[in-house]
Amino acid sequence: MDPTTLETIWFLLICLLWIGYFVLEGFDFGVGALLRVVGRDRAERRMLMHSIGPFWDGNEVWLLVAGGATFAAFPGWYASLFSGAYLALFVILIALIARGVAFEFWGKHDTPRWRATWEWALIVGSAVPALLWGVAWANIVRGLPLDADHDMTGSFFDLLSPYALAGGAASLLLFTLHGAIFLTLRTSGEVAERAGRVAARLAAPALLVVAAFLAWTLALQDGVEWFSALLAAAAVVLGATVPFLLRQSRSGWAFAVSAGTIAFAFCALFADLWPNALPSTSSPANDLTLAAAASTPYTLKVMTVVAVLLVPVVLAYQGWTYWVFRARLGKADFEQVKSPVDLVAKVTGGTPGGVPALAGPAAAGGVAGAGVTAAAHDGSPGDGAAATSGAAAVGRSGVAGDGAAAASGAAAVGGAGAVGDGAAATSGRATGASAGEPPAGS
Repeated sequence: MDPTTLETIWFLLICLLWIGYFVLEGFDFGVGALLRVVGRDRAERRMLMHSIGPFWDGNEVWLLVAGGATFAAFPGWYASLFSGAYLALFVILIALIARGVAFEFWGKHDTPRWRATWEWALIVGSAVPALLWGVAWANIVRGLPLDADHDMTGSFFDLLSPYALAGGAASLLLFTLHGAIFLTLRTSGEVAERAGRVAARLAAPALLVVAAFLAWTLALQDGVEWFSALLAAAAVVLGATVPFLLRQSRSGWAFAVSAGTIAFAFCALFADLWPNALPSTSSPANDLTLAAAASTPYTLKVMTVVAVLLVPVVLAYQGWTYWVFRARLGKADFEQVKSPVDLVAKVTGGTPGGVPALAGPAAAGGVAGAGVTAAAHDGSPGDGAAATSGAAAVGRSGVAGDGAAAASGAAAVGGAGAVGDGAAATSGRATGASAGEPPAGS
């Protein structure tokens, strides 16, 4: 039974959501995986984290919406896939959690061991999903061992076939290349040059592995599906232009082309999958088709109305976010930054909040309260302890190094500490300091 018009529309929308996730989160994965390759010291690694700080959690929304849309539009597909590949998806989930925690915890202490621990958590939490998403979609396209009830009968290790691992290698290399190119756009100076060299070295291996995987995908088809083949060829042709664009220092075009390569490669997989939701390697009679997996027509109609109303709003908001944080980052922006309060002071050209510090001893009551607030957002060791004196508290925040500040300056510290990094966004310079960035404890 062929899918209905609504079923086809929702299959296309779900494919679009996954492609959006891979294009946008792909460069996040790449930047995370390259954290200690491109970033050589603390300031550079902070800069790399800030480069994706305003974006990474928003990009995760595409994954949540794709999963939710699959659950609502094709519950049979969701049930068979998520129950059969439960362990693999659980590993991806743990990696994504570790990655998110790494952004938040990296700046909480100023010790090499602490920072190295969370840097590696970010690297692993980025590389593992980049690998396993390719493995997952290779298995979805090739099929899983399903019984007549569309339940998976194999084990976790059945997911690790050579073809699936080739898909994982292709996605890992492609996302890492995408992230390196993104850094050439988002950073400046030595970091951007180093990212460009990494991208140039990755371009050829990534293209070869992606081309081999897509050719393998076409070879597994029962007769060549020409639409899928055209999409695969478009992905390879686009990918072949990336080295040339990098040599010409046309980073914007290189990023657009790498995004197109990702999009066309996954479009080729989705075209190969249709009209099935999940093929069966046990028997063609056990294939789970889109028609069999779909919700009722009324459910799909309601979902369509909701999508038409809300999706443009989400796209406009996310586009606005990228526009606001479009400025390049430089190492000089982060070399003397030891906390979000320091970043606000650096951007505003004075004390946090732009309020100049006045001479005179600090008032013991109000200043101490402001100092404790700033210290709590600073993430420095001993945040939980109350400051013994107002002057000491404000001095720790980096406002008055001599331990003296006016009450007005202390109030500014309290305000800056309370809003944290978000104040940087309102200062007029899009430095990547946003609520979504990793808190900086030095």
